[in-house]
Amino acid sequence: MATSGLMTTYKPMSVTFEKGDGVWLYDTEGKQYLDCITGIAVCGLGHCHPRVTQTIQDQAQRLVHTSNLYRIRYQEELGARLAEISNMEACFFGNSGAEANECAIKIARLYGHNKGIEKPAIVVADQSFHGRTLATLSATGNRKVQAGFEPLVQGFVRSPYNDLDAIRTIAANNTNVVAVMVEPVQGEGGINIPADDYLSGLRQICDDNGWLLILDEIQTGNGRTGTYFNYQQHGILPDVVTTAKGLGNGLPIGACLARGEAANTLKPGNHGSTYGGNPLCCATALTVVNTLVEENLPQRAAELGRRIVDNLKTQLESVAMVREVRGKGLMIGIELTQACSPLVALAKDRGLLINVTAEKVIRLLPALTMSDEESDNMVNLLSQLIKEYAAQ
Repeated sequence: MATSGLMTTYKPMSVTFEKGDGVWLYDTEGKQYLDCITGIAVCGLGHCHPRVTQTIQDQAQRLVHTSNLYRIRYQEELGARLAEISNMEACFFGNSGAEANECAIKIARLYGHNKGIEKPAIVVADQSFHGRTLATLSATGNRKVQAGFEPLVQGFVRSPYNDLDAIRTIAANNTNVVAVMVEPVQGEGGINIPADDYLSGLRQICDDNGWLLILDEIQTGNGRTGTYFNYQQHGILPDVVTTAKGLGNGLPIGACLARGEAANTLKPGNHGSTYGGNPLCCATALTVVNTLVEENLPQRAAELGRRIVDNLKTQLESVAMVREVRGKGLMIGIELTQACSPLVALAKDRGLLINVTAEKVIRLLPALTMSDEESDNMVNLLSQLIKEYAAQ
């Protein structure tokens, strides 16, 4: 039964935050918490970053919204900046990662229809997560997300993650495929990091078959894995890349970037958004992007991520319940041998905000601005908690 006027779509913890500062959050009682998940990889610059706050204040005093009936200065500037960083050519702005992925799916389908394919299909990976709209939950490789919302959107072909031979088999047996859509590192799936040759292998398969390579960098983008986009570590270019989360540092914005034929597929009337790319969100995102680049925070994420993973491995090496510690930049997972969701509440009681995904993986997504001292504090607190939990 609904309470407080809200649908029961969430099961929030019994805490309300009213102030944030960097990696710290403060609840209504004044208690301090070390935030290790940053709003699920959203506040990459930490809470209330002064440059971001100033931009929001300045822009809100000037202009918040006009719609895409008119040109929007900051939308054009942000699109050009992202194109420069990504080596893409054109950008569509929505309000979320799911909307960015919807745009990518529509590009792939129209691309296929333009080639005379009546029922174009997109290869997607098991354990993936692409969003909760009907199309993106259909693309998602998680039955729990899909259950109860059938009939699902058709046109998706399932493949194991990190398995190039499976993709080659699909290519040999399916003439309707027009694209492959994957996360460079699976976030909701449990911080699953593929082999070093996975993305380059996908690029080659797509080239050989005339498919689009779509990379969902909603979570991996904006510096989190050590480069601005993860694919920049692999010497390839996708045809389409989507991002959101850390792009607005808390303001709702998503982006679908494309190049080549994919960049010119959508025409006026094919797609749109009322709020997408509004002056407030684009001005703020432009500040976020420039701050990430000017302060070299992607490289900082790589360095800090290595420090955290090394420290966790050292402190947890004797804990039999810990199966593996893995990470790519500041996407870090601690996989246990059994379900560990109770750790979330136990950590909160000690002033540590963590997340458990895929039932057994403690997921850490700290701010790229976290200091060495703060990261050591996080590792010490969490390692002690895991040891106590394992001992029970």
